[in-house]
Amino acid sequence: MRLPRAASRLLLPPPPRPRAGAALLPRRAAARASEQLENKTKRKLQKQICQVVLDHFEKQYTRELGDTWTNVRDVLTYPLCWQYAVLLNKFNQSAELKNTLHVKGYHPAFQGPLPYLPASLKCYIRRTPGRFPAQKHQAGKLKEYYLLNAASLLPVLALEVKDGEDVLDLCAAPGGKSVAILQCAYPGQFHCNEYDDLRSRWLKKTIESFIPDPLTNLIMISKLDGTQIGDLKPELYDKILVDAPCSNDRSWLFSSDIQQATLRLIQRKELSFLQFQLLRSAIKALRPGGSLVYSTCTLSKAENSDVINLILNSCTNVMPVDISEMAKAVSQEFTFLSGTQQHELLVLPEKGRAWGPMYVAKLKKM
Repeated sequence: MRLPRAASRLLLPPPPRPRAGAALLPRRAAARASEQLENKTKRKLQKQICQVVLDHFEKQYTRELGDTWTNVRDVLTYPLCWQYAVLLNKFNQSAELKNTLHVKGYHPAFQGPLPYLPASLKCYIRRTPGRFPAQKHQAGKLKEYYLLNAASLLPVLALEVKDGEDVLDLCAAPGGKSVAILQCAYPGQFHCNEYDDLRSRWLKKTIESFIPDPLTNLIMISKLDGTQIGDLKPELYDKILVDAPCSNDRSWLFSSDIQQATLRLIQRKELSFLQFQLLRSAIKALRPGGSLVYSTCTLSKAENSDVINLILNSCTNVMPVDISEMAKAVSQEFTFLSGTQQHELLVLPEKGRAWGPMYVAKLKKM
């Protein structure tokens, strides 16, 4: 006998009551999904790290930096904690851009009483990781800002370029430091040199993207051998920046070609000799009384202080210049290796202040 529908509904068990905390299930699921995504990202990043380079760095930098290397390694091998600075272009200023940066939590990178800080140099940073959207190159239109590692500006601040001085950027590509120099002052003559053909084209594109035509006509871009410039242009410049070719620790760790990475590590031993030759050439090109800043983006002692010490011991016409006041003034935003000489500094990346590596040393020609 079939029961009426109403009676059959009466015999059905009541629906189960929702368990306590059931409302939290979607949140827990979302949290698990987020955690899984983060773990997947971590695994992906870990796969991208070149183990050959990491093993090489592990041996060398544990020996040179001790326990400090562990913290530095954790930053260099984890791009999700990297930070990017925003250098404003004074030749295409935007009030809207400043407001956007303020809303997103950016603040001026340099606020202390620095020995040299032109009002026209405006760079913004924030403590949280992430990258401000990049601007595409558009012919005939200047970009409003340049994204860079904030430590890259320390060589420019150490150089202290003033209006009317003749300046050489010896290894200028990709052009960020050249652009920064022009934010600070109007050199009498500005010579940007890059020996490598591909990088020279990159340099030219950068200059065109940030510097207006009347000023670009006063900038000389060349592809000369940097080790020969001192003989070609003796005692011609007041200020010279030697941002030398180096190991570039940050990018080498993510080399995709193991064979290329292995070759780089073998050829790495030759870099310090090239750097020495570039410095010696730059000293020849420097006028007596002129200043020179040497910089790299590696932690390697062989490419940093060893090169500078070799120059100081072999060139009797140069002397070290104290830059410790500059380092002290920016110590809230940058972490430095302790125990360096007064004429040098080494920026160490750490979480929340993930700038560097950047080595800077300053010399003066007598």
